[in-house]
Amino acid sequence: MRIKPKALAVSGGAVLAATALTAVLLSTTGSEPAPRPVSGPEAQRMALTRFRVYRASPSAVTVRAVTPSGTTVVRAVVDHRRHRAVGTYGDEGGQARGRLAWDLSGVAVARGAEGRKWVRREFGAAPLDIGLRLVLSLAADRPDNAQLLAQSGPLWLRDEQIGDRSYGVFSGPRPRPRGTGGAPAGRSPLAYWIDTDGDLRRVTATLGQGRAVHIDVTAGHVRGGVPEGPWGRP
Repeated sequence: MRIKPKALAVSGGAVLAATALTAVLLSTTGSEPAPRPVSGPEAQRMALTRFRVYRASPSAVTVRAVTPSGTTVVRAVVDHRRHRAVGTYGDEGGQARGRLAWDLSGVAVARGAEGRKWVRREFGAAPLDIGLRLVLSLAADRPDNAQLLAQSGPLWLRDEQIGDRSYGVFSGPRPRPRGTGGAPAGRSPLAYWIDTDGDLRRVTATLGQGRAVHIDVTAGHVRGGVPEGPWGRP
């Protein structure tokens, strides 16, 4: 079979046109930047974050615990110096179902808007409990070691705007494989939104199977602080 030169020219033109169209689509739709290891200044910024949260305590936080059956929302004030928090819990629509308090040893729940009977329990493995414990881990009374933090494998993911402020989004440090001196394995399920001053705005934890935790730090230096109760043993 003989192929005519004219047919080749038409086919070649079609390929060139398709290639040009693909290039235009890629340039107009854009794509997410590839994650990369944090730079020295970014590691310094991350190393300051927990200390800045500590200094801004008490802080207002909103915790969203997502499961396949629904989302629980906690709005609370956290005293990071005493590792205590108290607030309300409810659904995504804003309807409060009761009060919630927690410290390092567990959670206390008082059902109903006027609930006065507190029921205390230890932390479990549910997304809500993971989120509450994560809130208490967001502060430290001194900066972290930036060099060690950088060696533990955090990644810059992207830049993002929340309101009128710009934040770098970073995946958290990763544990090294046990019994080896190898590099940290995999990508952390934690992501942090940190501004150029090192202030923390948001944390997310991807737990798998439709479960996740979202924490927003909405204010610092909250007046009134956290009350003393209910911290007694049941």
